[in-house]
Amino acid sequence: MTERPPHHTPNRQLAALIAEAGFSNAGLARRVDQLGIEHGLDLRYDKTSVTRWLRGQQPRGTTPALIAEVFTRRLGRRLSAQDLGLDACAPVYAGLEFAASPAEAVDIVSGLWRKDSGSHAELRKIAFTPAGLVVPSRDWLIGRADERVARGEQAGDGRVPVQGGRSSVPRQRRTDRVDRTPGARVTSGDIAALRSVGELFRALDHAYGGGHARQALVRYLEHELEPMLRGTYGEATGRRLFAAAADLTRLAGWTSYDIAAHGLAQRYFVQALRLAQAAGDRAYGAYVLVTMSRQAVYLGHGREAVQLARVAQQGVGSGAPPAVQALLHCAEARGHGLMGEVRACTAALVRAERALEIARPGDETPYWARFFDEAQLADELAHCHRDLQQYRAASQHAERSLQLRPAAFARSRLFCRVVLASARLGLGELEQACTLGAEAALQASEMRSVRALEYVRDFERRLEPYRDAAAVRGYRDRVAALG
Repeated sequence: MTERPPHHTPNRQLAALIAEAGFSNAGLARRVDQLGIEHGLDLRYDKTSVTRWLRGQQPRGTTPALIAEVFTRRLGRRLSAQDLGLDACAPVYAGLEFAASPAEAVDIVSGLWRKDSGSHAELRKIAFTPAGLVVPSRDWLIGRADERVARGEQAGDGRVPVQGGRSSVPRQRRTDRVDRTPGARVTSGDIAALRSVGELFRALDHAYGGGHARQALVRYLEHELEPMLRGTYGEATGRRLFAAAADLTRLAGWTSYDIAAHGLAQRYFVQALRLAQAAGDRAYGAYVLVTMSRQAVYLGHGREAVQLARVAQQGVGSGAPPAVQALLHCAEARGHGLMGEVRACTAALVRAERALEIARPGDETPYWARFFDEAQLADELAHCHRDLQQYRAASQHAERSLQLRPAAFARSRLFCRVVLASARLGLGELEQACTLGAEAALQASEMRSVRALEYVRDFERRLEPYRDAAAVRGYRDRVAALG
């Protein structure tokens, strides 16, 4: 590796941390190389490289951040490149930090929004790293709610201070409030607007895919939500503001996940988790962990998916509403199914079914869990049984989900249709499988969703052993005609 010209001052900070961690020079170099592999980097450091660093030479690129992360994992506390006596650089783990305070959380997440809304295409190419799941989920589980989130000189109760019977802050006319001014007070109307925006972008995502309006969402977060988070608000309004911010940030992650920007999505999810803690909303934090678990399943990390689901379960306990309990158990089941763990998967599905059975219309189910109904449960069952190669059961549950699922959830219906096609293929029903697959391919071509395309590609890989069959040739002709 090409290094910068050496400094003449020995790096005593790095030497002290190497001694504290118990690393040899070769051991540190090896760990840096291994961490580089996680991020798609081919590094070739050795003990001589570490000797040069100790003499004051500065490594290039993201290597200082990688070295800092190696020590962070080893010593159990967050360390920066500067803590090691190295030059600051863009940290490879930027956005995966679980902030120490609400103010720091705002700084981190707003930095992501600004970079994502600009021309930083490299941000959308960052790799997903399973190791980046450990610290945030642990910190969320053992962390306590923030004591104070209010912001501004008079942030105690969220009311405008009054002196001599008159407001000390000039009242603005509604026609003047076109642009948000620095430090402006956040109102209930602002929070309601954030919620409405979330519903709008969620509907677009469900119907047309994450790529359809993702960039518009991120720009909204940068230009509208960030000024609110840096505005003035009391405790009650602040909690609601952070809750809305958590929801919109999770949605930014979800839409990023749908276009295969997996490292960026992971960072949004981690920050949504921290914002949920600032909101004091433990249940929503569990929902964010479930979202992270689903991404892990999609990327083939079954063990991490199960661990995330279990952390979510532990974090909310047994007092969560039935629909939330069912959601958490299904997330665990999907991880077990991916790994072929039949007994564990079945047990988790049974717990989910029992939880949903006791759900009642009058239950205080949070808005984000209301989608988890009989159609969603059937979808989860279908996916699990497909992964376990139990194709008869997978087919039955997929059919039920498609019967119950509203048309507005177009992408979810597409996924389930592909699961049904794969199940029919597993049962030897080749013509029906190809018909279903072609319908899904048509839907995918009309969406901006990499996940939708990947579901179809997975089905096509399953078709490969039958490539010479007439039904498969017909399928390929239909798909080719889509352009």
